[in-house]
Amino acid sequence: MNILILGSGGREHAFAWKLTQSPLCDHLFVAPGNAGTAQMATNLPIAVTDFAAIAKAIRTHQIDLLLIGPEEPLVKGVVDYLRQQPDLTTLRIVGPDALGAQLEGSKDFSKTFMAKHGIPTASSRTFTDETLAEGLAYLETHTLPVVLKADGLAAGKGVIIADTVVQAQDTLREMLGGRFGEAGHRVVIEQFLRGIELSVFVLSDGTNYKILPEAKDYKRIGEGDTGPNTGGMGAVSPVVFANDTFLRKVEERVVKPTMAGLQQEGIVYKGFIFIGLMNVKSEPYVIEYNARMGDPETEVVLPRIQTDLVELLVATADGELDKVTMQVLPQTAVTTVLVAGGYPDAYEKGKAIADLDRLDDVTAFHAGTTNLDGQVVTNGGRVLAITAIANSLENAVRKSQEAARTVTYDGKYFRKDIGLDLIRYQD
Repeated sequence: MNILILGSGGREHAFAWKLTQSPLCDHLFVAPGNAGTAQMATNLPIAVTDFAAIAKAIRTHQIDLLLIGPEEPLVKGVVDYLRQQPDLTTLRIVGPDALGAQLEGSKDFSKTFMAKHGIPTASSRTFTDETLAEGLAYLETHTLPVVLKADGLAAGKGVIIADTVVQAQDTLREMLGGRFGEAGHRVVIEQFLRGIELSVFVLSDGTNYKILPEAKDYKRIGEGDTGPNTGGMGAVSPVVFANDTFLRKVEERVVKPTMAGLQQEGIVYKGFIFIGLMNVKSEPYVIEYNARMGDPETEVVLPRIQTDLVELLVATADGELDKVTMQVLPQTAVTTVLVAGGYPDAYEKGKAIADLDRLDDVTAFHAGTTNLDGQVVTNGGRVLAITAIANSLENAVRKSQEAARTVTYDGKYFRKDIGLDLIRYQD
């Protein structure tokens, strides 16, 4: 079977790493890929939003299965485009169409969806430039802190938590004034929930579903969860506070109503649903949906899945997930993300990466890397995600952190506290 992955980050390298372990995978292509995917697949120099070039590559390389990694092509309708090609009707696709991807593409859409289908979430209201005055007045009476979210895609940076009314009002003006471009033309003002975050991942074939291992990621740049949000500085799976009782609540109160709601809306959702949750006194509340796997959560979720991933994805595309049994490793996976100096603000590229060959008993998933004159160099803000698996959380943290210290490049930065809060939680 010939498989094409769209994307270029650590998530896509993790997918490639897992798919090439399957005897069902004959040839793997990644568009555009990175230096890590180049080691196990054929990279294709195609942008994830160049739908015509993607379709041409599918024809040229006789692709049987397409896996769409990032959110942008999903929200912009790559699945709809490919489904309209009369010669690609047999192509298996894992990823929702544009309507299904609105779960991530529009915060307002997802909040309306949750309210309609009785899914627990924070109370919220949506405002536009035309209702700015109403929004400013609403903030004067809102409890603090308050959360403001750009409605559309903002690369994981469109969420602001305001501690004062003045900050909240200034943020609303900035968002509606173009701070996040098209993404901020509508702003969702949301109740702040106090609790512990985690993510649950669902693989849906439109009718049946599998709940994948849960994970916790670390979004802020600074240790102790300080500083601005990033695309993710590390992740851990499983999550110690997500016990069987809590996860049963998630399935009954969130997963099942989400699946039923999609079907009621006429959305045939074939792909991953990322459910960002807040554990509030052992009760689950949905913070957000994503229409794909998370990054860097994928780098700790996939290593724990023992089942053949190609088999899972084919069953997803064919609507036969109920025929596959999924096995999960009980061990703990921890990933530490190495970023470029200055990230998430301005950063330099092209820094030579050394000592990857010194890593032992860990997996280095490439995110922002490329090959330059035979040398692996930095090519993004998040550079590498280094995953370790061990029989305890403490050992997995130690192995991942030691490997993060081993790799070298100019300007390297990583958080030293990934997983430490969960170790403390066990005490």
